[in-house]
Formats: sequence, structure tokens, C-alpha cells
Amino acid sequence: MDEERALYIVRAGEAGAIERVLRDYSDKHRSTFKFESTDEDKRKKLCEGIFKVLIKDIPTTCQVSCLEVLRILSRDKKVLVPVTTKENMQILLRLAKLNELDDSLDKVSEFPVIVESLKCLCNIVFNSQMAQQLSLELNLAAKLCNLLRKCKDRKFISDIKCFDLRLLFLLSLLHTDIRSQLRYELQGLPLLTQILESAFSIKWTDEYESAIDHNGPPLSPQETDCAIEALKALFNVTVDSWKVHKESDSHQFRVMAAVLRHCLLIVGPTEEKTEELHSNAVNLLSNVPVSCLDVLICPLTHEETTQEATTLDELPGDKTTEKETVLKNSTMVYNGMNMEAIHVLLNFMEKRIDKGSSYREGLTPVLSLLTECSRAHRNIRKFLKDQVLPPLRDVTNRPEVGSTVRNKLVRLMTHVDLGVKQIAAEFLFVLCKERVDSLLKYTGYGNAAGLLAARGLLAGGRGDNWYSEDEDTDTEEYKNAKPNINLITGHLEEPMPNPIDEMTEEQKEYEAMKLVNMLDKLSREELLKPMGLKPDGTITPLEEALNQYSVIEETSSDTD
Repeated sequence: MDEERALYIVRAGEAGAIERVLRDYSDKHRSTFKFESTDEDKRKKLCEGIFKVLIKDIPTTCQVSCLEVLRILSRDKKVLVPVTTKENMQILLRLAKLNELDDSLDKVSEFPVIVESLKCLCNIVFNSQMAQQLSLELNLAAKLCNLLRKCKDRKFISDIKCFDLRLLFLLSLLHTDIRSQLRYELQGLPLLTQILESAFSIKWTDEYESAIDHNGPPLSPQETDCAIEALKALFNVTVDSWKVHKESDSHQFRVMAAVLRHCLLIVGPTEEKTEELHSNAVNLLSNVPVSCLDVLICPLTHEETTQEATTLDELPGDKTTEKETVLKNSTMVYNGMNMEAIHVLLNFMEKRIDKGSSYREGLTPVLSLLTECSRAHRNIRKFLKDQVLPPLRDVTNRPEVGSTVRNKLVRLMTHVDLGVKQIAAEFLFVLCKERVDSLLKYTGYGNAAGLLAARGLLAGGRGDNWYSEDEDTDTEEYKNAKPNINLITGHLEEPMPNPIDEMTEEQKEYEAMKLVNMLDKLSREELLKPMGLKPDGTITPLEEALNQYSVIEETSSDTD
């Protein structure tokens, strides 16, 4: 009934009546996302009628009402089939100011029309394959970049930027060709990075360092939304960058990484928005070549160094512990480097672990990022090792029991999701410089067995990557407890009485044969398969392992 009345008025053609009836329709169906199939034909005709109205010279308020209803109707994929034509797309492009290369955005009265047109294009492109093909034909990505350049430094048109960026994100998500066009032809990487700089109001203090005002106000909701859309678009543009990275691109990637560092150190209007902002920053950092991530840490500024020295001088000379606490808490520092961004990533990772769900989507990106940073950058690895795996003192509890970051990561090493447990184990392994003995000290053999089996390191040794040779120092508490630590569980156990000490030799032989017979039965019934270690440290059936060792011995004898 609503569609019939609206269609009748739209066809009549009087602008004032059209505006009123469409405004009523929009108010009534603003939250409608599912439509009755019985009225499908009427909605199609209403869409066609609205496009015919939009080509006429009508007041701005009437244009907005038409576009609002068109946006609501475009949520229905079936309605879009007959109305998604090149002519209709061009009408929306004209209203969104996407056709004029030199036209400025000076008429504030037109801004609502531009915003609603972009919203309609977002819905139509997302829901219609025909619209996606027409977007390529009409070179929509280039037009969107031109509109962004007009408004990149103008904060009062943030809604236009936001929906321009959202449409750019959708196009680059749905078409791999557009990603390449954005990256190379349209210079999307520097353009979108500048959009982020504008949203964050960045002031550079050095080539890759920005001024951070920790006491400044949070980002506004509009700036936060713009930044999130820009981050998502940049993710699509750079999704394959780690594969095709050229040395000539290093500067641009470092600038982007520096902007993302700034992003991690600021907050949005709410805790939820801050987490969303940081989540998208983490995803984008995963696309940055690891050699360019060194800008996430930077030397302490003169002001920071002076502030720390002043704070320390105010403490009595014998307060060594308090001085260390002040030094760490005033600024996250390691080896003269500011580690604030890395500390934010670590806290973000811990929050995602504490959520207890959606680990693959929410946790693995930040874990992968921290792993690669640790593998490539020594200062980052040593700082994270200090935070995640501090020197062991109390080993009375199992490694997976407790509330520390180490305990939480060790629990993930036996998670049911293979991808999650692999990346958690890999992160801890890298923090231990890929040394098996160091990893086992912090996790126990049982928790680490999966990683060691996959890497062929069950017999010990270390991984393939090179790390500095500085040795870990054990605490006195650990050294004293070490002889009684259960290597499988990784914690201190009281010496247990040996059950065979009080047996006679005949009883021992009887129990041994009983065990052999049980294992033989399980093996013959294929309920259990004896396994052994090959010379390269990987697991294989026992017979094959023994054969390989026999071949090695024979070869050695022949050589002698």
C-alpha cells in the first residue's frame, strides 16, 4: 500500500508532494531490511519512477528524499536487476559530484545530496553484479579518488569522505583489478595515507615520527569513522604488498607504518570504536613489509629522556626498584627506544585472548604481526620477551595455569583450532630465539610437542633463523628447582616413590613382559602404532626409523 501511494505521487510529478510522500515512506521504512516478495514489482516501478524524477530540475530537499528512499529500496537485490543501468548509474555519479573534475565543493547545501548519492552507490554496488561491472566501465575508482583529493584536507565534509572511502573499499574488495589500479595508476597508497594523516591531525617531528599528545582529546566519531574506512581501503590496496615489495616503495610503506603507529597511540570516542580502529590498524600492519616495521619503535626524544631523568632524580638513591618501575611506566622503554606502540599491540593481543572467541579472525592477525616483528627486529623481540617470558622464579604451577600473558599463550598451544595453536606456539618459539631448550623451560614438553613435531625438533636443537648469541640467565630460584621440574608438564613436582623399588627381580620381569604383550596386542590390532624419530628429528613408524639408523651405521662402518 505504501509503495502504491508513493508511486502514484511520484508519477504525478509535483515536487512538493513527491518530497512529502517519500519522506513519510523513508521515516516508516528506515529500519527495514527485509521486504515482502508480493510488493516486489511495485518497488521496482518506484525505483524507476525515482530515477525519472532525479533527472529533473527539482529542489535539493526533494532530491534528498528521493535518494533516501532509493537507498532503502536498494537493500533488496531483486529490485536492482531492472534499474541498474548505465544511465541510472550516471545519474547517481552526477549527483555525487563524481563527474566533474574541476568542480569544487563550495555549496554546502549540496552536501546532503552528495552523501545520499554515495550511500545509494554503496548499496547498489554491493548488491548488484551488473553495477560492479558498470563501475569498471565508468572508471568509478578514479572518480572517487578525484573526489577524495577535493576534500582530503577539509574536515567539515567528513561524511562525504567517509562514504567515498566506503565505496572505494567495496570496489577494491569485489574487484582485484581495481586494487592494482588504485595501487599503481591512481596512487592510492599515498592518497589514502594522507587521508589518515588528516583524520589524525598528525604533526611530524621527524621523517617517520609524529608528535603524540597523550592528554589530548579523543578522535571525534566522524574522524574515527573516516579513519576506519581508509584503513579498510588501504588493506585491500596493499593486500599483496609483502609479495611484490620493491625497495623504491620502502619510503611510502614506512610513512604508512608511522601513521599506523600514531593510530595505535590515540583513542576513539568510545572503547568499542578504539578497539575497531586498532583492529583495522593491526590488519593493515600485517600487509606492511616486515623490513619497514622498524618505525613502530623510535629513539626517545630529548623531552622524554629529560622527563625520565628528572623523575628518577626525585627518588632517593637507594630506591633502585622504584626507579626501574618509574622508568618502565612513564614510557615503555627498551634499550633507549620508545616501545609504546608494541606495548599497545601486546595489550590488544591479551584483550583478544581474554574474549575467548573468534580467535582465528580476532587474534591470529596480531599474533602473526608480533611474531614477524620479533623475528626481524631484535629490540622488539627482546622487549616482548621481557614482557611475555620474564625470568622464571615460581615454577610450582604448570605453565598453562595462571593469568599472565605467558599462561594464556601456553593454553593456546593446545587449542582445538590448528591455526591458532600454531601461531601461538610460533610466537613463543621466536621469543625463545627458536631454541628448543629455552621453549621447553617456559612451556613444558607436552605443550610444545605439536610445534616440535611439525618442525622436526622433537630431539632438540633450534630453528632455521639466526638470532644473537646472548644467553638467557636463570634466576637462583629456578636453578634450585630445576632438578625436580617435570620436563613434560614444565612445573615443580615433589619426588615420587619409585613403585618398582620394593619389587623382586621376578616381579619386575613379570611386569615388563606384561607391558610388552599389551603393547604388542595394541600394535597388531592397529589401535596403537609404535613410532620413532628419524635422524632429522621427525616422527616416523618405528620400523622405518630403525631401518634408517641401520643404513647410517652400515655407511659409517664402510667409511671406517
